[in-house]
Amino acid sequence: MSYFEGFVAAVPTANKDAYRDHARQALPFFKELGATRMVETWGDDVPRGKINDFQGAVKATDDETVVFSWIEYPDKTTRDAANRKMMSDPRMQQMPEMPFDGKRMIFAGFEPILDVGSGRGSYVDGYVLAVPQANREAYRRLASEVADLFLEYGALRVVEAWGDDVPEGKTTDYRRAVLLEDGEKVVFSWVEWPSKQVRDEGSARMMEDERMKTPPSNMPFDGKRMIYGGFTSILDD
Repeated sequence: MSYFEGFVAAVPTANKDAYRDHARQALPFFKELGATRMVETWGDDVPRGKINDFQGAVKATDDETVVFSWIEYPDKTTRDAANRKMMSDPRMQQMPEMPFDGKRMIFAGFEPILDVGSGRGSYVDGYVLAVPQANREAYRRLASEVADLFLEYGALRVVEAWGDDVPEGKTTDYRRAVLLEDGEKVVFSWVEWPSKQVRDEGSARMMEDERMKTPPSNMPFDGKRMIYGGFTSILDD
């Protein structure tokens, strides 16, 4: 089963090109260690929330942009081995200085509970949320129904990934990002679209669909603590 490493970071907006170049330099190393795909997306339509949001998740300042990214591995074993090798490989020490504050980057390992569609999109809707562990299957069923609508309205791929290896951070982490409560798990999710135009048109049509207007009487998670945003792909290999 595939496995994902999910990241959210705050990058100075002026450092966009430097950040992309830094990611490109790291790409061959991750591929050598078994990664099958590495994606970096740049915040484009990332709204502020009343309770929590992507900006707060990484303590982004006004002159920073939120980055939503992930690395795909064929399985957890490959990902775990890659992380161990990275820590001991001297090339990691030779990498140029990071063009962002790595101390505020949040990261974790996730196992897929839903992965439908195919293709790679140039625009991504990214989500992070908290779901009660007892509601895992109920959440997966709901996500599957919504994913069918996303695909119907033009999305290329929908992924829902369940928190598996979610470390606590000193400054920021996924738990604080979604105000995680006892008995809950972090979910890292994204929808890939062929373009922002298709995403905007598809999302608008979804909101008018009668199937979206009758949500379950008992939602399996607290939607008020879900953080989300639209992101433009700046690296995908």
